[in-house]
Amino acid sequence: MQEILDAIMSGDRSEETYAGLSVPESFKAVVVRKDEVDMFEGVPSKEKDPRKSLHVDEVPLPELAPGEALVAVMASSVNYNTVWTSIFEPVPTFGFLERYGRLSDVAKRHDLPYHIVGSDLSGVVLRTGPGVHLWKPGQECVAHCLSVELEHHDGHNDTMLDPEQRIWGFETNFGGLAQLAIVKANQLMPKPEHLTWEEAASPGLVNSTAYRQLISKNGAGMKLGDRVLIWGASGGLGSYATQMALAGGATPVCVVSSPEKAEICRRMGAEHVIDRNEMGYRFWKDEKTQDPKEWRRFGKDIRELTRGHDVDIVFEHPGRETFGASVYVARKGGTIVTCASTSGYMHEYDNRFLWMNLKRIISSHFANYREAWEANSLIRRRLIHPTLSKTYPMNEVGQAAQDVHRNAHQGKVGVLCLAPKEGLGVTMPERREPHLDAINRFRNI
Repeated sequence: MQEILDAIMSGDRSEETYAGLSVPESFKAVVVRKDEVDMFEGVPSKEKDPRKSLHVDEVPLPELAPGEALVAVMASSVNYNTVWTSIFEPVPTFGFLERYGRLSDVAKRHDLPYHIVGSDLSGVVLRTGPGVHLWKPGQECVAHCLSVELEHHDGHNDTMLDPEQRIWGFETNFGGLAQLAIVKANQLMPKPEHLTWEEAASPGLVNSTAYRQLISKNGAGMKLGDRVLIWGASGGLGSYATQMALAGGATPVCVVSSPEKAEICRRMGAEHVIDRNEMGYRFWKDEKTQDPKEWRRFGKDIRELTRGHDVDIVFEHPGRETFGASVYVARKGGTIVTCASTSGYMHEYDNRFLWMNLKRIISSHFANYREAWEANSLIRRRLIHPTLSKTYPMNEVGQAAQDVHRNAHQGKVGVLCLAPKEGLGVTMPERREPHLDAINRFRNI
């Protein structure tokens, strides 16, 4: 592995150099183990600890299949799907791997007694399998997490509708929290040249997810002038939605959970910020009963910020805790667009406020190939900036996941894999200098 790292650190990106490197038979990776799926049985979700279930193990390198690429991973990041995997909720991910393994002889490689997690990476291509011609060894890359077989006609117009669509590193094996990762070559995208390895690794999943959910015609289709309520607006997903709203001429109404997170939103340029903890909203009277009076109070507070207007779009991802309020506060004819459910999957709302006011609920899940590419282009063009707040070494990935699980973070939490320290990997510093304030926004809080 040292030979590979030395080549990357030298700055030499010639195909000949990388084609001549020896590839190790094994590598270090962050895994959950199949024989530990019951370790948190009877423990409440909030008390389940990823530090106990995420391990850094030495694992064998599988054979590369047609259409795939082997990437030396310099950095990765933690997404909420890594948290779900680590606490074995809503189900252990080994069921995904078993079903995938039954698909073909190639897919059998994924059905293992361990699951290499992680749905983001930045790094350098080491090898490509048969049939790959757009990517060569030595090229710097990032990866989006959409893994699709591309055989079924349902995915031809929108790859997210393919029945064999999976999220790499969550519903497949060989994810990005490792020294080496295996991806389909069509997951690869150019690394933004002005970013460090850890910065470049942080946007992939959340930036693409926010793009489809908020901007794409497959999501809310945000337009100039829209008012957008964004839950968790300084977090890993919401921070990109906030930037997109501002860049697209919309007005974000940012909901956060602390004064520090409110300050992040203001530094991004948002004028309307609500600290939900300061306001003391209690949308649920108890586990089974919501409180419409609190919905109305929340709506009144939004209108005070927007000079009497309800929001056109609600960017939803907390789920159960907030969904009833989200449906209520959207304007007549407005849109609630939802992905994930970090506070619970069983959503409840008063349908009278949906049906009688002609509102729409739209589901959104990651992004198709084109949407992921467009989202990455926004980063490369410096219209959207990474929201990395903290970076851990790979041997502390359990703590990184715990931060996300406990909402003790802002922006994204990065993980160094092969990169020996932070701050490496910038190849075009002249493109970085004018944007340092934006890049460093999350690190200075």
